[in-house]
Amino acid sequence: MAFGPMEIALVVVVIIILFGAAKIPELARSLGKATGEFKKGQKEIERELADVEKTVKEAPSENRTSKIKQMAQDLGISTEGKTDEQLLEEIQKKMPKVKSET
Repeated sequence: MAFGPMEIALVVVVIIILFGAAKIPELARSLGKATGEFKKGQKEIERELADVEKTVKEAPSENRTSKIKQMAQDLGISTEGKTDEQLLEEIQKKMPKVKSET
């Protein structure tokens, strides 16, 4: 929805009537400060979100591998020279089958 020059002029006249000409610069300053604070907060949140995404992308592969190796070692499976997929297969073979009750 686009505002034409007539609508903008009407809004300016209403603001002048409601607040008076002396208050308009103060209102504009307050609006500018609020907008600046909002943008500052938005950028900070975006930065934090990017850091979290970076951490999430890096950590799971390392964390997952160490958990798989730890589980395999707990079950007495040798982990040397084996991929995560091979270890998972051996872990599944060693784990008892769980029957689902349906």
